[in-house]
Amino acid sequence: MESPTHSLPSLFKQLGLASDPISIDQFIATHSPLKPELHLADAFFWNKSQAQFLRDEILEDADWAEVVDQLNVLLRKGRDA
Repeated sequence: MESPTHSLPSLFKQLGLASDPISIDQFIATHSPLKPELHLADAFFWNKSQAQFLRDEILEDADWAEVVDQLNVLLRKGRDA
C-alpha cells in the first residue's frame, strides 16, 4: 500500500485553514470530540465548500480520502489520545 500523497498540513491548506502544527492542534482541541453519529462533513464548523470537499473526497474515495479519514479520527478522539 502506498503512503498518502497528502499530509494533514496540506489538507488544512486545501480547506483554507492555518496549517502549522500549533494551529492544527488548536483546531482539533477546539472541535473535538465529534459525536460518533455525526459525519465529519456535517460538523457545524465547516463552511459549505469545505463540507462539500470533505464529503466528495470520502464518497469518491478520492486522492484526499486517506488524510480526510485521518482528520476524522483525530476529531473523534483528539490528537494526543
